[in-house]
Amino acid sequence: MQNIFIYLLSKNNHWSPKSNIYIMAQTKLDSKKLEEAASKMRAIAHPMRIAIIDMLEKNEQMNVTEIYETLKIEQASASHHLNILKTKGVLDSRRSGKKTFYYLKENAIAQIIECINKCH
Repeated sequence: MQNIFIYLLSKNNHWSPKSNIYIMAQTKLDSKKLEEAASKMRAIAHPMRIAIIDMLEKNEQMNVTEIYETLKIEQASASHHLNILKTKGVLDSRRSGKKTFYYLKENAIAQIIECINKCH
């Protein structure tokens, strides 16, 4: 695992023995965790996937038919977007007979938002 260190220097971003503050903060970043976060953010960074997340937030769970009919898209397109969200850990699914119901994974969106809020 490669560790990345970020050093925040004085206001002019140059180290100088005359600077009042040499290093303001040192943060150790885990490159694997960064890639996982970036991967989840890329997964939700699509208007159709945002719409799916919004619908599932309101309805708790929906099957593929309900999703593609509500969004007025092709079934294959809905399945494609659902697969991306599931693969990246944003959604989960359960089967009931012939239908597959999708729902937001517990805390998945909250973790992404928390990560984004920490970046401020």
